[in-house]
Amino acid sequence: MQLIYGSIAQSDGTLSEVALQVERQKLAKRIWRGVADDGMEFGFELNAPLKDGDVVWQTSIARYVIRQLPEAVLEISLDVAPSAAAGIGWAIGNLHLELSAEPKRLLTADEPAVRQLLERLKVSFTPTTALFRPGRFARGDQSTNELGTSHRH
Repeated sequence: MQLIYGSIAQSDGTLSEVALQVERQKLAKRIWRGVADDGMEFGFELNAPLKDGDVVWQTSIARYVIRQLPEAVLEISLDVAPSAAAGIGWAIGNLHLELSAEPKRLLTADEPAVRQLLERLKVSFTPTTALFRPGRFARGDQSTNELGTSHRH
């Protein structure tokens, strides 16, 4: 098993890619184990969580790349009411759930509480599967936010 402490800053993009497919919840952790598509085993003792696309190991013939697995999400289109995005985001965040804001849509985990909230607010949503990459501000595992302040109850 290869022990990994972080991603490789400079990798050779001409080498073939071997995926190490990982669920989002595992990627948020700093200590975990994983197996690449070719069977190579890795142990992770990280200073900071990895993200989709990070190269974690490289040999003379291949580079090992983190690939986040798609998951069940709810998609809220911003084509209809882009001005409502802030209110929807606030409502979902008030449930202490994560949100990903993209130019044309909002994504949130497909959770019963979110479905009930959106139905109560009469906000249309579509269940789908996608890579879910919530903003750093949405995670409760940060001791401080980007402004250097904490959010504790």
